[in-house]
Amino acid sequence: MDKDILVSYIPLYKNALLLTLKIGWQGIGLSMIIGLAGAAVLHFKVKVIKNIVGIYVELFRNTPLLVQLFFIYFALPKIGINISAEICGMLGIGLLGGAYMIETFRSGLETIPVMQSESALSLGLDKRQTFLYVILPQAFSAVVPGLTANIIFLLKETSVFSTISLMDLMFTAKDLIGMYAKTIECLFLLVVFYFIMILPVSIIGMIVERKTRYAEFGD
Repeated sequence: MDKDILVSYIPLYKNALLLTLKIGWQGIGLSMIIGLAGAAVLHFKVKVIKNIVGIYVELFRNTPLLVQLFFIYFALPKIGINISAEICGMLGIGLLGGAYMIETFRSGLETIPVMQSESALSLGLDKRQTFLYVILPQAFSAVVPGLTANIIFLLKETSVFSTISLMDLMFTAKDLIGMYAKTIECLFLLVVFYFIMILPVSIIGMIVERKTRYAEFGD
């Protein structure tokens, strides 16, 4: 392994990391919004919409992200909808992640006993206040492990961005290998930068889980 090659490639990987993080976290933010909205629809059993949400969840959980990206990036322009590669990547992560987030948040909401809602309503809170201030905070503490796992999964899924010509970490590694045949150095840096990108999420997830557990049980 050539140390000089490693040092010379680091700026390229750094730029790729920043792009990957930017698009990845934008998509994760979108997925959380979709997840909360969809979980609320399923929790309150909103007529008609709950069926649409159910179809959406099954469709996106049972098709690969690569296929979804190809559809957004290559098929939509055929009907006049042109989307940039970055927006495509963000939408792909957001829509795929949204399907997983819905189920994660829904499972958290279902862990809250009905008596919690009944008690809040009896104290004068309306349904919106009960959901926002009583149900949702308790559900969040239950979904932290699943939420962390989903975020890690989605960050790793960014590796397919290279298929739509985004200069992400995987694209950079493949491009450098193709041009200079420095396979070991390129793959080593790829592993290192993915590790740098994902490890903080695991650590923060464990800390948040511990804090919420202590806040709930007091030990």
